[in-house]
Amino acid sequence: MAPVVKTSFPTITDPAKIAELLRAIDGYQGTLETKCALKLAPLVFVRPGELRKAEWREIDLDAAQWVIPAERMKMREKHVVPLSSQAVDVLRELKPLTGHGQFVFPGARSSKRPMSENTVNAALRRLGYDKDTMTGHGFRHMASTLLNEQGWNRDAIERQLAHGERNKVRATYNYAEYMPERIRMMQAWADHLDSLKAGEKITPIFRIT
Repeated sequence: MAPVVKTSFPTITDPAKIAELLRAIDGYQGTLETKCALKLAPLVFVRPGELRKAEWREIDLDAAQWVIPAERMKMREKHVVPLSSQAVDVLRELKPLTGHGQFVFPGARSSKRPMSENTVNAALRRLGYDKDTMTGHGFRHMASTLLNEQGWNRDAIERQLAHGERNKVRATYNYAEYMPERIRMMQAWADHLDSLKAGEKITPIFRIT
């Protein structure tokens, strides 16, 4: 049998084009739920299914933390997403609309079901980004590429991406591993995106040890 060939999801890593994408998202004219999902995707860079199935009970806005239970994670490990101040602002904007229900991003037809798996990609198409240019999953690759280029600890990046540990000796990592650095990284990343969007001249923010 022919081996399975893994392909990367289309993404954007050029800073100027990222800035254009972020500005396009800010100008999105669809529903608030979809707009907030688009705004949150690059800030948290979780898998699309993890984002659309997010539940309000998992999120502590005061603690700026989102804890995704193991059963919803690909690797079946509980995952913590530190929320930047920008991510908290997006969620606070949305909470009056959907905060009374289970899902952060409820479905268009029923609030008892999460947003459709096609919603974010359809919104990107509406903004002019075809399937070969950008996808919802592409925000993960965007963050991974740029954070590595900026010199952040590779292990902290991989842990925040919730990638599976390939080394069995290290497979017992705790879900909170590298948390202080991950908190700093997530805020620096959100600030970096804001600077790109504003058209500022960017000096890469390298990790502080």
